[in-house]
Amino acid sequence: MLELILGGARSGKSRLAEKLAGESGLAVTYIATGQALDGEMSARIQQHQERRPAYWALLEEPHELARVLRENAAEGHCLLVDCLTLWLSNLLLLDDQARLDAERDALLECLSALPGRILLVSNETGLGVVPLGKLSRRYVDQAGWLHQALAERCQRVIFTLAGLPMLLKGEPL
Repeated sequence: MLELILGGARSGKSRLAEKLAGESGLAVTYIATGQALDGEMSARIQQHQERRPAYWALLEEPHELARVLRENAAEGHCLLVDCLTLWLSNLLLLDDQARLDAERDALLECLSALPGRILLVSNETGLGVVPLGKLSRRYVDQAGWLHQALAERCQRVIFTLAGLPMLLKGEPL
């Protein structure tokens, strides 16, 4: 089962994904895309680490998400990816459009063939004002297009707000 969990910053999307993974009864691998490039991000990563069960496997991959998913997806296993917008940011900062396109296309192409349960967490960035900077606008555009493509492929799409999940597509929680 492929699930997309969207929400704004501090909306509860990661907590919901972690809850669903924990309740699945499956072996869980957490795939972290964030990089501790500054003190604030280090603190956020630490908060996520402290919340997760110690027996969950952890993979850190800032760029090659499709490869990691293909290598680790399995029947009876749950992969939790947190988060796609950090992954997208990492690729945008490489300033290599061909690499961004290749990684995004590889992700979208691999999803339908992945066994097991896949939980994809991402920040919904399209609800606010249009950013002033060129890179910020590019980021919002790329995230929006990625979310639309993922929502088409996912069996369940959930939007979180104030810690409350709202079902957009698929079976109720």
